[in-house]
Amino acid sequence: MKYVDEYRDQELARTVAAAIAAEVDHGRSYHFMEFCGGHTHAIFRYGVQDLMPENVHFVHGPGCPVCVLPVSRLDDAVELAERHGVILCTYGDMMRVPDTKQRNLIRAKADGADVRMVYSTLDALRIARENPDRQVVFFAIGFETTTPPTAAALKAAEAEGLKNFSVFCNHVLTPPAISHILQSPEVRDLGIVKIDGFLGPSHVSSVIGSRPYEFFAEEFQKPIVIAGFEPLDVMQSVLMLIRQVNEGRHEVENEYIRVVTEEGNFKAQALVSEVFELRKSFAWRGLGIIPKSALRVRDAYADFDAEKRFELSVKASREAKSCECPSILRGVKKPTDCKLFATVCTPQNPIGSCMVSPEGACAAYWTYGRFREQQPSKLEPAE
Repeated sequence: MKYVDEYRDQELARTVAAAIAAEVDHGRSYHFMEFCGGHTHAIFRYGVQDLMPENVHFVHGPGCPVCVLPVSRLDDAVELAERHGVILCTYGDMMRVPDTKQRNLIRAKADGADVRMVYSTLDALRIARENPDRQVVFFAIGFETTTPPTAAALKAAEAEGLKNFSVFCNHVLTPPAISHILQSPEVRDLGIVKIDGFLGPSHVSSVIGSRPYEFFAEEFQKPIVIAGFEPLDVMQSVLMLIRQVNEGRHEVENEYIRVVTEEGNFKAQALVSEVFELRKSFAWRGLGIIPKSALRVRDAYADFDAEKRFELSVKASREAKSCECPSILRGVKKPTDCKLFATVCTPQNPIGSCMVSPEGACAAYWTYGRFREQQPSKLEPAE
């Protein structure tokens, strides 16, 4: 299979692993954060960690759109479905994330709310056309990858004159989140989370390109290599990061050249810019409030903004007691550090968002059974 089989070749993997082993400095340790949950799953699914020297470590980042959505926004979505009586459309993962009351959208649906799982924004538009007497809200989440389809849906709704369609926008941005992580006390002051470089997200970078990462690579002097999702992509990117660290460089490099360019997708960027604008701030689960890290619907499309169409009440939202998802998303803890993991929190009964989403770190640990081989992490001060 083109662009798949060649990136899973075992002989090539052994060759890259040997190169990594030959180039690491055994007098130091390397800690690389994979921002995207897709990389986390590739590492566990293909046993990439097993091919690394003992002094090369992966730190799991917050790059799962379901995981980083704060509980308060989920509470708002439930309110839209239950109090305002809309047809709420969203992707399947979001339907299983517990809200403040440890309910979810599936439970809300069972209790009578009209919640529908969709595979794309086109499905939500179709439902709006088929139900002209009902208000249809698309519960939009995701990073830069899923934002263009939402923008396209809004433009289509406007062009068709759909009066019963709107978007509850929760799209977030990657570069501000990475900068926030590097400025966090756990990284800068306490040294609890040691980060020597980043495996940059691939799908996101296909839209925004590699250029947006250059500022913080230089500002924080951390190398970043944009990596594809196949195991050899990840391993080659680790080798590129190790070389940068050894040479004292901190540059943005692109391993995923078959998809990502420096400039990104201009057409998608223009579409997003036309429909959305920056929010002053947005609360991320686990990371707190990050300035200019999310998007809102522009005033020109205000008629399709669910936050303006419906009056949402202010609620006191809270995380599940004892759930360590916020710390896991910051890289401060691992899933095995959470006492709920694999006890009361499982894919069949997820307590936190990191167990719900296929891109979540807890789901990766569970799915590939690696937690059985690992002991809880011991936090150590910076070297």
